Amino acid sequence: MNEELSYWLALAHMPKLRTKKKNEIIVQLFEEQKTIIDFFHFEPKQWKDNYELNENEILVFQNAIKELSNYAFMVEDLLEQGYSILPITSPEYSPILKKNLGRTYAPPLIYTKGNKAIMKEKSVAIVGSRKADKISLNFTDNVAKTASKDYKVVVSGFAKGVDKQALDSALKYKGQSIIVLPQGISTFNSGFKKYYKQIIDGDVVVLSTFFPKAPWSVGLAMARNPIIYGLASEIFVAESSDKGGTWSGVVDGLRKGRKIFVRKPELNEKNANNLLIQKGAVPVNAKGDILSYEQHVEIYQNIVSEPDLNDIENKIIEHLKKGVFTSKKIVETLNLTWSSRKVSSFLKKQDEIITMEGKPLKFSHKKRTGPSQKTLFG
Repeated sequence: MNEELSYWLALAHMPKLRTKKKNEIIVQLFEEQKTIIDFFHFEPKQWKDNYELNENEILVFQNAIKELSNYAFMVEDLLEQGYSILPITSPEYSPILKKNLGRTYAPPLIYTKGNKAIMKEKSVAIVGSRKADKISLNFTDNVAKTASKDYKVVVSGFAKGVDKQALDSALKYKGQSIIVLPQGISTFNSGFKKYYKQIIDGDVVVLSTFFPKAPWSVGLAMARNPIIYGLASEIFVAESSDKGGTWSGVVDGLRKGRKIFVRKPELNEKNANNLLIQKGAVPVNAKGDILSYEQHVEIYQNIVSEPDLNDIENKIIEHLKKGVFTSKKIVETLNLTWSSRKVSSFLKKQDEIITMEGKPLKFSHKKRTGPSQKTLFG
């Protein structure tokens, strides 16, 4: 078995080969009742004729064969340290992950440490901003509390903000959690020390899909997000901006037909939660309960009755007739959903607006009225 795992590592971490292509090879081998070891020992002609590998892909496999001895040492080392290496064909591999991501995106191999059985339980992912406000963190705590009470596992990406709150709350309420790493599993030493008791007690399993020695990086953090969503039976959104990992993950999930629950924001909040609800997410209250039909209609009416683009632009221009303002001040005064950068970009394109150089930029209207007008134009 250890020998076979080294071949799995070679396939899983093969560069320039899509996950879909790797999984298609795995499925074909399964159907032909052949092993991954058999595949690596085929002649190049068989790779080309039976598995439709092109010349570049054949070269990649030939190079991977040269690394098998290194992978064998790595497998032995990982197993000795108590890690589990689970190919997608293993009965211990997460069935939820396989179902949600399918052949196109399900990782061919995952690394874990802890109670693997947790991955077969119903699960809840609570996602949101690293800089989430108190309302969002309280929401996260409420959802994690309910999930733990209902014996559902909480999936956490182990980032600051909502992710970390989800993990901490699940453990506080005696629940279970899956920690999905944005790095290789053997680089999580401090985390294993911190959660040693919970891992030993069977309440936490740590999971990674990346090369075991890979350090944290922004790219891996973004690549981890689909795994978080994939491991979850249910997805709750505490807070999202209109870009970034949470936004793209939810939009992609909705496009794939997944039911995603989004916290209805307070009137004075500046986030994109309402936009996600407008796109088809299910609105929930501060406790994570689905809102009634009447409440849902009220939210939709609030969304569609928000000022349209022209109203916002006119509002900004009229405001500048009253004085000189930075884009940040305009956003705060008018309580806009636009960012300061978006306001600045808009104003720079307007002929009737004067841009005053300096840091920060200030803006004024050519027809501005008021006692201080003379000081601005000499």
